[in-house]
Amino acid sequence: MPRDSEAFWDKVSAKYAARPVSDPASYEHTLERTRAYLSADDRVLELGCGTGTTALKLAGDVAHITASDISSEMLAIGARKAAEAGADTVDFLHADIHKAAAAGATYDAVLAFNLFHLTEDLPESLAAAASLVKPGGHLISKTACLAGKPLIGVLVAAMGLVGKAPKVTFVSIEELDRQISAAGLEIVETGVFPKSPPARFVVARKPG
Repeated sequence: MPRDSEAFWDKVSAKYAARPVSDPASYEHTLERTRAYLSADDRVLELGCGTGTTALKLAGDVAHITASDISSEMLAIGARKAAEAGADTVDFLHADIHKAAAAGATYDAVLAFNLFHLTEDLPESLAAAASLVKPGGHLISKTACLAGKPLIGVLVAAMGLVGKAPKVTFVSIEELDRQISAAGLEIVETGVFPKSPPARFVVARKPG
C-alpha cells in the first residue's frame, strides 16, 4: 500500500483501538467459522491485523500467529495488548501483503479480514496472499463488497477528501469470488455477514 495509507492508519490508530466492534454477532460468527479451519499445530499469518484483536482471540487455537500491518502505530498497540495478555505465541510484523510475500515464508492459514477492499490492485493483492499459503492450506478472508452502493461511495469519497476515510475499492461479491478463484484457490465456504453493508466471508483452499 502507498505511504499515504500507512500515514492514515497511523493517525487514526488510537481512535481505532478504542472503538467497539460495530457488529459483535457477525464478528463472533467470523471467529467461529475461522476456527473451524484452524488446528493446534498451525502457523498462521494475519494480514492487516490492525491492533491485533483478532490475532489475540485466535492465539489459543493455533501454534503461532504472525500479525502484520502497514501501520507501526497499530502494531505498537497490538504488541502492548499481547504483552498484557501474556500472549507469547503472537508476534507482530510491519509489512503490507507484498512485503510479506517477498519474505518467502508460507503458512497453514492466511487471514485477511476487512483488508482486500482497501488494496489498490485486488488481483495482485490476492495473488500475493495466495503465495503465502502452503499447499493444502487456507486463505480466510472477509471483505466489504460495496459495488452498487453509490451513496456509500459518495460518503467515502467525501470523507477521503478531508482525511477521514481511506481509499476504498468497490467490488461486488461475484467479482471478489471470481478473483479469488483466479488466484489459484478453491473456494470451500462462503457467507455474507452482516448483510448490509455486505461483508463477504470466503474460505479458499490452496490445492496441493
